[in-house]
Amino acid sequence: MVQPNGPSKQGASEPSGLTPLTPAQLDQGASRCLALQASAQDLHLKRPFVAILLAPDNETQLMSSLSLSHVRHAECELARNAADNYSWDYLAGCTMVSTWEPCAMCAGTIYWAHIGRLVYIASEKTLQQLTGQGNSENLTLDLPCRQIFDAGQSKVEVIGPLTEGWEEKVAEDSRRYWSKHG
Repeated sequence: MVQPNGPSKQGASEPSGLTPLTPAQLDQGASRCLALQASAQDLHLKRPFVAILLAPDNETQLMSSLSLSHVRHAECELARNAADNYSWDYLAGCTMVSTWEPCAMCAGTIYWAHIGRLVYIASEKTLQQLTGQGNSENLTLDLPCRQIFDAGQSKVEVIGPLTEGWEEKVAEDSRRYWSKHG
């Protein structure tokens, strides 16, 4: 069973229209992301960053995205595609699940797409430890996504990093990529 780490709400009020996530739904979302991250590396030779979008029922997967490049991150691509394909109100009830904590660019795109909840499995701090200082493949910002969302007018619920060993599983799978791109 997955448990969130840290506060789960941002700002003064919880986003409207969100169905609470069960531990089983958190596990299922994390498992889907980890499998997609492995296939991104193995089949598509992509960086180990992926995101999925869950419908308001917290089970139906609406779309997914891989990291396409240094500036076309998985979360940005997914949020943009979601905003192009779903209404503002519908997205407010949706959940994005990401293998890694979104960077400032991705958090901003999630905010502007009006996705109501973000679940990330592993933190940016863990990513920076994994990639190392000054890695040109990933110049990690020390700017938590919660800080970005706190600056906004609408609320994004944030859950992460996940406990129960999920962060370690994502980091271990990512080591396969970063050991070759360090």
